[in-house]
Amino acid sequence: MDETGWRLKGQTRTLWGAFTDRHAVLRVAENRHEDHARELLGHSTAVVTSDRWWAYNHLPVKRRQICWSHLRRDFQAQAEGLDAEKEFGGAGLAACEQLFDAWHTYQQTGDRDELNAKILTVRRHLKPVLHRYSGKAPRYKRTRGLARNLLKVWPALWTFTKVDGVTPTNNHAERGLRGAVIYRKLSLGSQSENGETRIARLLSAHTTCRLQNRSLHDYLTAVFTATARGDPTPLLA
Repeated sequence: MDETGWRLKGQTRTLWGAFTDRHAVLRVAENRHEDHARELLGHSTAVVTSDRWWAYNHLPVKRRQICWSHLRRDFQAQAEGLDAEKEFGGAGLAACEQLFDAWHTYQQTGDRDELNAKILTVRRHLKPVLHRYSGKAPRYKRTRGLARNLLKVWPALWTFTKVDGVTPTNNHAERGLRGAVIYRKLSLGSQSENGETRIARLLSAHTTCRLQNRSLHDYLTAVFTATARGDPTPLLA
C-alpha cells in the first residue's frame, strides 16, 4: 500500500492505493488518516508492505513488511548529520546494503535458507545498534525516535524472509501510483466529486490492466458493450 497527494477543486486530498501482483484499487480520500487505510483494506488478512506512516499502525506487526527503501533514505538522512546521527546512519546504511545484497542473491538462486542465514547476521548486528541509539542520553536526541520506532516494529522488518511473495520494499506500490501521479500533475487533480470517483475507478482499471498485460481499451469497450446490452459488467479477475 501507498498514498500520495491529490487535488479536488484546488484543495488537498489523498490518493490511496492497494496493489497485489494482479490487481490495483485506488481511492481518493480527504486525508491520510488510519480510517481510510482500514476502509481500503476491508476484511483482508494479507501482509501489507508499506512505509512507516502511522495510518498503518493498526495492523499487527506479523501482517506488515516495512519498506527498506524508505529506511535507507531515513538512514541516509541520519548519516548526513553529526556525531551520533552520523554513526547511527552509517550503521543503518551498512545493514541496508547487506540486506539488499542478500535479497538480490535470493532472487537469482531462490535459496531461502541462504537468505535467512544472511539476514540473521544483519539482524544480530542491527538490533544492538538500535538499542544503543534509542538511549536517553542527550547525544541520542536525534536518533532515538527512529531507533525506538524500528524496535517497536522489529518483526515487521523481516516478514519477507518468511512469507512467499513478500518483498523487502514497497516499490511495487510506488510504481502502481506513478501513472496516477503523472495524471495529477497534468490535470491538476479533479474538479468535482463525481469526477474524483470516476478517475479513481479508471486509474484502478488502468493499473490492473497493466499488471495483467491486458488492453485497457479492450476492457473498457467490453464494459460499455455489456452496459448497453444490460449484461453483467466484465470483471478484471
